[in-house]
Amino acid sequence: MNILRAGQGHLPEQASFDVVVLGAGGAGMATALCLAQAGQQVLLLESTACVGGTTALSAGTAWIPLSTHGAQVNPADTREAVDTYLDAAVGDAAPRAMRQAFLDAGAAAVDFYERESELRFRPYPRHPDYLSELPGSTLCGRAIEPLPFDGRLLGEDFDLVRPPIPEFTVLGGMMVDRTDINHLLGKGRSLASARHAARILARHARDRLGYPRGTRLVMGNALVARLLCSLKTRPNVTLALGCELQTLARGQGSEHELVVRRGHTVSRVTARKALVLASGGFNRHPALRQALLPGVSPDWCPGAPGHAGMAQSQAREALGAAWGRQDGQAPTTHAFWAPVSLRRRADGSQAVFPHFVMDRAKPGMITVDQRGERFLNESTSYHRFALAMQAHGEAAVPAFLVADAAALARYGMGMVRPGGKGLAPFLADGYLVRGQSLADLARQLDMNAEALSATVARFNAMAARGVDEDFQRGTTAYQHNIGDATLGLPNPNLGPLTQAPFYALRLYPGDIGACSGLVTDGDGRVQGPDGQPLPGLYALGNDAQSIMGDRYTAPGITIGPALVFAYRAARAIHAPAP
Repeated sequence: MNILRAGQGHLPEQASFDVVVLGAGGAGMATALCLAQAGQQVLLLESTACVGGTTALSAGTAWIPLSTHGAQVNPADTREAVDTYLDAAVGDAAPRAMRQAFLDAGAAAVDFYERESELRFRPYPRHPDYLSELPGSTLCGRAIEPLPFDGRLLGEDFDLVRPPIPEFTVLGGMMVDRTDINHLLGKGRSLASARHAARILARHARDRLGYPRGTRLVMGNALVARLLCSLKTRPNVTLALGCELQTLARGQGSEHELVVRRGHTVSRVTARKALVLASGGFNRHPALRQALLPGVSPDWCPGAPGHAGMAQSQAREALGAAWGRQDGQAPTTHAFWAPVSLRRRADGSQAVFPHFVMDRAKPGMITVDQRGERFLNESTSYHRFALAMQAHGEAAVPAFLVADAAALARYGMGMVRPGGKGLAPFLADGYLVRGQSLADLARQLDMNAEALSATVARFNAMAARGVDEDFQRGTTAYQHNIGDATLGLPNPNLGPLTQAPFYALRLYPGDIGACSGLVTDGDGRVQGPDGQPLPGLYALGNDAQSIMGDRYTAPGITIGPALVFAYRAARAIHAPAP
């Protein structure tokens, strides 16, 4: 692969490729890989100085049912069960034909990546579908994750992989996944955990002698690094970083003409066979964000900086691409969501921490609004959690995650690590608020003390019985999975708040990706207003309308479809139907 780093090298003033892919996130890199394997000459354009996009910041999970990996942990899963689940969970929020295209090619796509590239996956032993109360759902087998990767194999290109969110690392840049966290927390109780912890800590110590961060990559970083490692062996791919798309225009047949600026150089690029949009969605496009996500600050978005929506808007305006639902029905939301907490870093940048699974659903924690009252099921999926915040109105933005001292020490809270130590900086800058009593905490939060005390008292009584009569917290397999069964409580998601001092931090609804995008068919071809494919134009990942509509059905429902439709789109481009 020919790599043009940001600020280095140049594209010719006139250039021509078989296919141009806009965006070097997970979807774009996977598409370039599939096209390169088929012998196409590919130009991969990225607006930032790093590859990976939001995929690099994510857990890297891919929801792809019925793979060979899934069969290892759930051999009884069937296509009929998957269809039943998706029909119940998604219904008419998205075309069923798109789900069928995804499922038709899913297992073959996984086999292709493992056969033709460095991508390697594994199933997680227990990773339930998020709506596990619905028929057809499973507790495991549909979500797969990338194996850890040795970043040293990338050589001098290791620095091209977008680093993870710093607050998701430990000890100055050591990445850890769920398996690592469990071993680190259990190293004093288990010999196996002690050995695992010793291995990764020793590796990180060696890494810091020669690298600015750990080179043992996991989760989304592992997925992106594996894609980059695979692309590096493909001489028919050019990766150009630091590119600004200025205009798009249709040429003859399937051709497209692009004007691209890199630094002070402007290039006119021809995509002879196809143009693929995989630039990450609209979330940082100022006008589209204001129109589609009103009242939601971009400062609450934990995604990568590159998804500015320029490719989407130009495809709509210059190429006539259809966007969003075409059935006249308004979606519940145009984005996928998670509750986030905010903190200013020492360098002045803002940390945006998504609260996925580590704290809010655990015993000894509740979430209250500004009146001191619970208003949602804290153990629901992060998407539904943040939607509930918005539906509750201004009183829940921000909302407050509240914990007692025992829960804080056991699980941590957001950017605060488990153990209950090192709290001073978080307390000093106001990220974490501490009260010696519930009344003291309420006073500092400008909240009605009697309301907060009454809320906690009622919750504690329900926790003792193991039944949340108000919001049904801890009633599904998914919710139990993110609770804590090791405490032996009647309900793994319900535990009382009794041990002073008490702590709170502020939660905001953060958009983690777009679910509304360009309308495509089962091969990723962008449709026009008449429902017919626009010749040579494709959209993938968050640039495309989600096949789940506005429903967040399972872990990895953005990355999984991105990988599968990259595979399908590349096949359609290489061998178009007559």
